[in-house]
Amino acid sequence: MRATTIHGPRDIRLEERPAPTIAEPTEAVVKVVAGCICGSDLWPYRGENQVDEGATIGHELVGVIEEVGDEVRDFRPGDFVIAPFVHCDNTCAHCRAGATSACKNQGFTASGQAEYSTVHQADGSLVKTDGMPDAAMIPSLLTLSDVMATGWHAAVSAGVRPGSTAVVVGDGAVGLCGVLAAAQLGAERVVAMSRHEPRQRIATRFGATDIVPERDDEGEQRILDLTDGVGADAVLECVGTNASMHTAFKIARPGSTVGFVGAPHGVELPVGHMFGKNVGLAGGMAPVRTYLPDLLERVVSGAIDPGVVFDLTLPLEQVADGYRAMDERRAIKVLLEP
Repeated sequence: MRATTIHGPRDIRLEERPAPTIAEPTEAVVKVVAGCICGSDLWPYRGENQVDEGATIGHELVGVIEEVGDEVRDFRPGDFVIAPFVHCDNTCAHCRAGATSACKNQGFTASGQAEYSTVHQADGSLVKTDGMPDAAMIPSLLTLSDVMATGWHAAVSAGVRPGSTAVVVGDGAVGLCGVLAAAQLGAERVVAMSRHEPRQRIATRFGATDIVPERDDEGEQRILDLTDGVGADAVLECVGTNASMHTAFKIARPGSTVGFVGAPHGVELPVGHMFGKNVGLAGGMAPVRTYLPDLLERVVSGAIDPGVVFDLTLPLEQVADGYRAMDERRAIKVLLEP
């Protein structure tokens, strides 16, 4: 099969690799209908994460089941499925508590930017649609494998409530989905911190009531001014840098929670500030499978259309161009068609 591989900083290639086969009875092999590039893929691309030279990359996909193991009971070849980027059995103690991203039999999608991929715990992980979806719905379904569920996790972790004020730090695809999630969860005021006009437009479409383009001290003051000096009831941190995390805590009102989903890089928590203001921190790697049934219903009903975050679609052979476009902020999120 053709699969995207990474060989070092800014060295993305499309290469021939052996197609996956069933190695364990709980597995399914999925033929990828649509994959994409995640903002977190840019960390190794930019040399910020250790790279296993020649490893496949990509963890978001929807597709059609090609083959299943002997112990898979709920899925058959031909089913159209959404594959959460973290695989789970959905039966262990952690899964039963809703922490499906910490499953005792955890696995990960490793070749989402390819023609085929393996899901290690098929019955516990996969969610199928009612037949083959319309092509127009596929981008939104694809977001449910990670980015929409991750934005949702930020909003849930931050404790967004009806009538509250939520502020989203970060205007990547996850941050934009966080705006959508906060609006869906009933926030009366949703503030998107964004200085890029195309992203501001999507944030407004998703329910942002205010846009704050300023950053650092100036941005923090704008948030305080918008909230009469009180701060936000809920803050969604969707970047993962030390600067974004410190901004999140500075704009959070006393007694509130910062929901963080940006993969942390070089973050040092302001524990003294957290202690003195009683500001909590919750979140982490999104338990996608936990949220999937609800989010799928919202997409199918038309309540949400998160696929709008894809502003560039490329064939798989142009995957390196897709990485460059996202790295240079010429694209918010790139959809890949094998």
